[in-house]
Amino acid sequence: MTRIAAVDCGTNSIRLLICEVRGDSVTEIHRTMEIVRLGRMVDETGKLDPAAIERTRVALEGFVQIMKFEEVKAVRMVATSATRDASNRDEFFAMTAELLGQITPGAQAEVISGDEEADLSFLGAITDLDPAQGPFCVIDLGGGSTEFIVGSSEGEVMGAHSTQMGCVRLTERIMRADPPTETEVEIARSYIQDRLVDVVKTVPINKAKTVVGVAGTFTTLSALAQGLEKYDPVEIHSSVLRFSALRVLTREIRKQSSEARTLNPVVHPGRADVLGSGCVIVEEIMGMLEENSSAKSFVISEKDILDGIITSLAESLNL
Repeated sequence: MTRIAAVDCGTNSIRLLICEVRGDSVTEIHRTMEIVRLGRMVDETGKLDPAAIERTRVALEGFVQIMKFEEVKAVRMVATSATRDASNRDEFFAMTAELLGQITPGAQAEVISGDEEADLSFLGAITDLDPAQGPFCVIDLGGGSTEFIVGSSEGEVMGAHSTQMGCVRLTERIMRADPPTETEVEIARSYIQDRLVDVVKTVPINKAKTVVGVAGTFTTLSALAQGLEKYDPVEIHSSVLRFSALRVLTREIRKQSSEARTLNPVVHPGRADVLGSGCVIVEEIMGMLEENSSAKSFVISEKDILDGIITSLAESLNL
């Protein structure tokens, strides 16, 4: 048996998954997340904020200590939207090499393309789903980008597209008021709709039987919709959110201030200020799905790109 780790560093958060691999069996050992907002102001400045790099360093250092305690033998870290856009990304990579090298000599964060991000997200998201529910459309709504992937239960991708829209990007670029004004919401809707046009052109949405929502906005909405008293991944995983009821919830959330959102224990304090933008993205995605498919609900998955990274790492190590 071998313990391996996956780290995903996105625009808003950095996350760790440690699994034990024994033949065809993969057992989750540890999963955690820190909000570091690495992509803060990248849109405006074109580079990573030194303070954001430091927040990420502190979080990653903590992850490395957990890996050592759990006797992890190999790690793969991917860095997505924020680092793809930054001019000073070498500083970030040097920091990751110094820390990850303590686990696997020569390891450092990898910038992956939108297509690879989509493939890994799809692979992870369908892990626990009934093959009879396929084909699947997996939607990974992140801080800087949102990926749309349609594929079969065997993992064959029929079409994928990465869009430059995410809850952090829209908050910083458009929805700056707290709560956002109606004018900001309408501008954001137009921005999202323009990008969804490309999704419809490149991804066979109409072939999907089940739509799967992954990442923080979707999982937080599920916790809120269920009225959970605390964030519970077991209750959230495989839950179903129907469009009709979800629209009522998203309308309520985007009209709240970030301070009001933080009063709910299932809303992470680092996600409260961008949840309104996430809600607008979800609303427009629902409209696009209704126009181009028979979908009327999302299945929410706690499995995502981290699980896909674990699978890819295990395969590369011939475990």
